[in-house]
Amino acid sequence: MTTGIYCRPGCSARPNRENLRSYVLAAAAEADDFRACHRCRPYRESVLAPWTAPELVCRAVRLILDGALDAENEETLGSRLGVSGRHLRRLFQEHLGVTPDGLARSSRTHFARRLLDDTDLSVLEIAFAAGFGSVRQFNRSCHDVFRASPRELRARRRVTDRLVADGGLPLRLTYHGPLDWTALVEYLGARAIPGVEQVSGDTYRRTIVVDGDPGVIELRPGGREEIVLVVHLPHWEELIHVVERARRICGLNLDIAEAERHLGRDDVIGPIVRANSGVRVPGTWDPFETGVRAIVGQQISIAAANTISGRLVARLGTTVPGLSQLGLTHMFPSAQTVADADLHGLGLPPARAEAVRAFARAVAEGDVRLDGSASLEELVASVTAIAGLGDWTANYIALRLGERDAFPANDLGLRRALAGYADGKPVELAERWRPWRALAATQLWSANTAPVELARGAA
Repeated sequence: MTTGIYCRPGCSARPNRENLRSYVLAAAAEADDFRACHRCRPYRESVLAPWTAPELVCRAVRLILDGALDAENEETLGSRLGVSGRHLRRLFQEHLGVTPDGLARSSRTHFARRLLDDTDLSVLEIAFAAGFGSVRQFNRSCHDVFRASPRELRARRRVTDRLVADGGLPLRLTYHGPLDWTALVEYLGARAIPGVEQVSGDTYRRTIVVDGDPGVIELRPGGREEIVLVVHLPHWEELIHVVERARRICGLNLDIAEAERHLGRDDVIGPIVRANSGVRVPGTWDPFETGVRAIVGQQISIAAANTISGRLVARLGTTVPGLSQLGLTHMFPSAQTVADADLHGLGLPPARAEAVRAFARAVAEGDVRLDGSASLEELVASVTAIAGLGDWTANYIALRLGERDAFPANDLGLRRALAGYADGKPVELAERWRPWRALAATQLWSANTAPVELARGAA
């Protein structure tokens, strides 16, 4: 309180306890006119909503980080979540200590500061990469948050900050707690869609679409509690949202310490979690793509599902030239493209082909929302309303989307892992694992199931 500086936990600064005030988010401290510490540099941490906050607040934070307030206002965001803008602001102030607009501005400014440290992008490029409408707006926000101009901030960067890669733009993705990167890469590699995804050694690569243009991202281990993201894009607009989506592929936004602490107390899942600390829920870049892959994979092996998915991509996806040396050739087709497509000859049974098209149609028309604005219950209900899709498919999509309590109870791998417990009823047993059932499922898969069985489950 006496210095006007805020720090993250663990900073070497030692102020008197009576002069301390706690905040949930850095943005909340900034809203009270505190500036970031130069020692611990809290702006290098990504925004994580506390898991104890109401679900609506957590969903709003996710939508904001995905750019919901880039071109819209708080009223529009509130309507997407079924509340008024005024009510949304009240919830944010009560649980986070900052308004939605304040959080969006802080997130953009922190991301820009990391780019000033880690890259040689120009101030103009960084302004647009972080989502600012102009350099003037960027300058004003830097002065408000850091009390300095972008050029002054860049002059302060440390020698070890700058990242260099052989092609592409490298960026650091920080996280807290253990991360079993090998297990995560093996999971993603086993299900990699030919032409769209590729795993080589400890590196995961995939094609992406940003504002209609193709690009590539690479993820690999970095320093302590860091993943290095290398992006290859034709322009840097929306880079802030590319980074946020890449974080979700790795499950970096999970409060792993709290989740493992909760599950570790359980007699059944506890020993598994303690023995496999760091296993995280695998996320996805494109929930629609994952949904199609899940439907294709019903009742068949992972290898067969990969083959059919590759055929679908080769027929309907957009070709991306010049990436064949990376094992990448196509962008995954859009929901509208799949909805209008003829899927005969891919190796899908007619009923399953129609389920894929019906799912794509529901996503294209907004009946199934995969942007995180729908609750777990709403998402499961919207997916299971489609003929041929049941609880397993819906919960698996939700799990990969980042719903921490999703649990595909009908999965044969989970049933085998839990044989002998709760009379073979995983749903009843998993009730004690709430709200971290997605991690419990992932732990059980990782510890007890052969890869071929992870793709199987009742529709």
